[in-house]
Amino acid sequence: MSEREKSLASSGAAAPGPGSDTYKGWLYKWTNYLKGYQRRWFVLSNGLLSYYRTQAEMAHTCRGTINLATAHINTEDACNIVLSSGGRTYHLKASTEVERQRWVTALELAKAKAILHMHLVSSSSSHIWAASQSHQAQGTLRLLGSKLEDLSTCNELIAKHGAALQRSLSELEALRGLIEGSEKIKAVNERATLFRITSNAMINACRDFLDLAESHSRRWTRALQYEREQRAHLEETIEQLAKQHNSLERAWRENPAREALTAAPNGAPKEEASDEDEETEYFDAMEDAFITGSLGWNHVSGRELQTLRLRRTHIPDKPNYSLNLWSIMKNCIGKELSKIPMPVNFNEPLSMLQRLTEDLEYSELLDRAARCESSLEQMCLVSAFSVSSYSTTAHRTAKPFNPLLGETYELDRLQEHGYRSVCEQVSHHPPSAAHHVISQRGWTLWQEITIASKFRGKYLSIMPLGAIHLVFHSSGNHYVWRKVTSTVHNIIVGKLWIDQSGDIEIVNHRTKDSCQLKFSPYSYFSRDVPRKVTGVVSDSAGQAHYILSGTWDDKMESAKILQSSRGSSEGKQKTVYQTLSPKLLWKKYPLPDNAEKMYNFSSLALTLNEPEEDVAQTDSRLRPDQRLMEDARWDEANAEKQKLEEKQRGVRRRREEKLSREYEGYQPLWFTQRRNSITGEINYVYNGGYWEAKDRQDWSMCPTFSDPGLSVMILIRFDTFNALINKVFTPCCDGACS
Repeated sequence: MSEREKSLASSGAAAPGPGSDTYKGWLYKWTNYLKGYQRRWFVLSNGLLSYYRTQAEMAHTCRGTINLATAHINTEDACNIVLSSGGRTYHLKASTEVERQRWVTALELAKAKAILHMHLVSSSSSHIWAASQSHQAQGTLRLLGSKLEDLSTCNELIAKHGAALQRSLSELEALRGLIEGSEKIKAVNERATLFRITSNAMINACRDFLDLAESHSRRWTRALQYEREQRAHLEETIEQLAKQHNSLERAWRENPAREALTAAPNGAPKEEASDEDEETEYFDAMEDAFITGSLGWNHVSGRELQTLRLRRTHIPDKPNYSLNLWSIMKNCIGKELSKIPMPVNFNEPLSMLQRLTEDLEYSELLDRAARCESSLEQMCLVSAFSVSSYSTTAHRTAKPFNPLLGETYELDRLQEHGYRSVCEQVSHHPPSAAHHVISQRGWTLWQEITIASKFRGKYLSIMPLGAIHLVFHSSGNHYVWRKVTSTVHNIIVGKLWIDQSGDIEIVNHRTKDSCQLKFSPYSYFSRDVPRKVTGVVSDSAGQAHYILSGTWDDKMESAKILQSSRGSSEGKQKTVYQTLSPKLLWKKYPLPDNAEKMYNFSSLALTLNEPEEDVAQTDSRLRPDQRLMEDARWDEANAEKQKLEEKQRGVRRRREEKLSREYEGYQPLWFTQRRNSITGEINYVYNGGYWEAKDRQDWSMCPTFSDPGLSVMILIRFDTFNALINKVFTPCCDGACS
């Protein structure tokens, strides 16, 4: 046995055969901080590097794969290899430097072959397509030309034989003297003449056809040339983008500041997202269709299309003002805390009622759910809808304006999306908003949300209280769920960022189907992808039917369960599900261009504060301080906000002096308190009348923002924690910071 074979045998690596592109062997792969490097079986084949826990797993479970055609190969020290492609990085370690060098050589060779193969396939497919199109056009012309030559030959023969026939008939006519015979011959002669004329007409028509085909051929040639140039331009653009992507990725990897933050202790690599140690394992089975109701588009007639309003797509850019909470608190030393005005610099130009309405951004999920015949499939879509409401919070750290007591907000999207929505601030202590939506596409949703918050030093926990109800008209399915906890990090120092964590239980109270959703909190030491959401949809008997997975800021997928079993691995009990391939339920819309300068608003959020005609005087769009802020007039907005707050304080003082007691409870205009038969809770439900009042344009019962009669705030004690709360996305419990 040669020295090379001995070395391979000792390391467990399989030597590649002559001309083979396959290389196998054991390497140590970094998993996480608790387990460090773990021994894994790696297989390099056809430009792909895959790994398994054991050699036996090659038959059924691949733990991960990297395409070497787009991968970067780095060597850190004597035994380490780092492979990165896209967002995935493998930190590998060989047992010896010699073994590491063998792997690096095999990887570099496989990468070169993969890149060459990719270019050859792309180039050959492009040339084959262009050549086939050109050959097809040329072949058509040749065929037409040959047919025309055949027709010309036939025409010559017809003319030749026709002339001979006419000569023969003329001679026959001269020889015969009978009148009857002469008439018959004359008729035949006329027919022969007509035949000749017809053949000439036919050949002329064919010549015209050829001319037309030639002109079309020139047009096809020009179009084909244009497509070739466009393809070449696109290929060049893609190549440039790929180079820029590689440069940015390399710069990101080599950034020392990033390495200092993400490096593991003692020089170990940062941990990566990996699926190999999950509590629940999923295996794909045969393909099958997951029917979630008709996915066809909602057709709109031409007349309706003409009346649809074009919504705005941008707002004024956010001014670049630098301001921090501590500078405000320092300037307020010695002042009464309840009278500290919080500037709009910490806000975004939307009210909390408008943020609540943003839950409807993906209302088409409910439209699809309304068409489902299966309650379990409907549950999958309702679950995706509940997750989608958090997608706008990933980059939205500014707080919305606190609604004034009695403030309302309507969103009429009857023509575009088939629904009408109305909100009202029904309570100020605790801050509470009621929301009601009715859709012509078969569903009604209502909710009352009260915000509770706890400041915990470095972060703030925001806990929305209250249930969300959804009823589908045709089936009567009634779904109820609650929101998870939002956490705002880096309250005091650093860049604010938001995370969602906790569990959501969605229950269909008609069928008793349920869905358990888990929002995993972010952890630097976790193997999970950030913002991960998982769930299981079960029937009334507790039998699991669908697995849900995704992230709350990107997408959700569902996979139908074929079989489940209980097992153990490394001392842990786990449920193993065999599923069909996952199907996409929901995908987040991309943000508009220049969104970072427009408060990271989504396309829907950009339209929420757009001026509307005929709305109630209490509508959030008419709030002056919020409108001034949207117009980038922040100094005027702060002045208007402070004036509004002082006006409301005066109203309360006068009422207390007049009544000699605490201010009476506010009675909402459009919502009434009732006990819910399902949850047993007393909450506000829509009592009707808003849209009828809008149709009549009778808002006589409503105050205005300029009217001090709009009792906005019950001013309670405002302490330091309330000031901190006011920095982030949550209404505080004091009207002075709205």
